[in-house]
Amino acid sequence: MLKRVLSKFTVGIAFSAAALSVQAVNITGAGASFPYPIYAKWAATFHEETGKQVNYQSIGSGGGQQQIIAKTVDFGASDDPMTGEALDKDSLIQFPAIIGGTVPVVNIDGIKPGELRLSGEVLANIYLSKITKWDDEAIKALNPDLNLSSSSIVVVHRSDGSGTTFGWTNYLSKVSPDWKETVGEGKAVRWPTGQGGKGNEGVAAYVRQLKDSIGYVEYAYAKQNNLSWTQLRNKDGQFVQPSQASFAAAAANADWDSAPGMGVILTEEPGADSWPVTSASFILMHKTQDKPENALAALNFFNWAFENGAKQAEELDYVALPKEVTDKIKAAWASEIKATDGSAIWK
Repeated sequence: MLKRVLSKFTVGIAFSAAALSVQAVNITGAGASFPYPIYAKWAATFHEETGKQVNYQSIGSGGGQQQIIAKTVDFGASDDPMTGEALDKDSLIQFPAIIGGTVPVVNIDGIKPGELRLSGEVLANIYLSKITKWDDEAIKALNPDLNLSSSSIVVVHRSDGSGTTFGWTNYLSKVSPDWKETVGEGKAVRWPTGQGGKGNEGVAAYVRQLKDSIGYVEYAYAKQNNLSWTQLRNKDGQFVQPSQASFAAAAANADWDSAPGMGVILTEEPGADSWPVTSASFILMHKTQDKPENALAALNFFNWAFENGAKQAEELDYVALPKEVTDKIKAAWASEIKATDGSAIWK
């Protein structure tokens, strides 16, 4: 079951775009692995209910941005929101599709999921190779009741251009001046230590296999791979568990109009219940569509997901977008996505 859920998802979908074409079309998308579990679930259910299918490949946010710019897919997916300048350069529209959380995961004998407590500063120092043993005094101070060994910490990070890495390094930059100055943030950074895995899938596999390791993955991957996630101390100084509720708490005060393409960054949000490494995942499409029937089919899928996918999102511990946000998104579709003759595709 696990292999089926987390393997590369490539299902050919045929959308019937009756408003534009009587022929079935294949819809393709590629990009972020962070939302892959929910996109896979949505697509499978969409196919069951409508007979229509979608092809989405989990290749990382960097690949998703590259492929939509090159027009080799109908939509790209990225957890690293593009800037207004970048969107304008390639005439792209960007909109959020789902909210979730990135979690530290560990493979330490005797440590159960949600048992170990960490802070942002400790995480940064582990990834800076300043903390190298699990019984370091800084870790023990956060976990006085745990029996931590003197084993060396095995650090795992992403090897590909990754929106998950962007969120992770953005968070570390906010909580650690040293990290911000020496490493910084981005889809890809010069890691001071550790070994890389491709995709959330690769990092989860490495942590599962390597004793005394630590990595970072989207929460659904942690649960589906039976990995031990950790608690984190948030901006309000509270230790919180990752959950749909703590991701929703972080996103509760998001101002979606504050950034181009609704590209809001949700790390280190205030609130006693907020998970500190929360993020939205975004969809990218061209504003001018050479294949309007494909664009309409893709929008039909995301509209279906907004209208029908909230329960499945909750089951996988993602946070569905509220109706007021999806209404704004659909208004943007109607005003910004056009066929080459200037006619609106979404009506």
